[in-house]
Amino acid sequence: QVQLVESGGGLVQAGGSLRLSCAASERTFSRYAMGWFRQASGKEREFVAAISWSGGSTTYADSLKGRFTISRDSAKNTMYLQMNSLKPEDTAVYYCAARRYTSIRSSVNEYDYWGQGTQVTVSS
Repeated sequence: QVQLVESGGGLVQAGGSLRLSCAASERTFSRYAMGWFRQASGKEREFVAAISWSGGSTTYADSLKGRFTISRDSAKNTMYLQMNSLKPEDTAVYYCAARRYTSIRSSVNEYDYWGQGTQVTVSS
């Protein structure tokens, strides 16, 4: 069972930056594709970004391209989400997720393991 723990959320002003981290409990993390999702209050969970097992392939939600960057460090069993030029509409709980396959996907249903989430609040 893979355990995922997010950190790095908090309160930031519009235009600011945050870097989220997701630490995985297993070395097999290196064989899993990973993703970030977010859920704003009263809304459905939505895709943010995903990265392949090797880190060689990434994909992003169209609306976030250019502001968010996903990366991973397999030696540290950790995935990251660098978020720049944050906007109030980025306010949400951010979740990391892992799937037991190497290829990336953008659907919530394609992921097998989830973290508990970390709150990101962007003030205007």
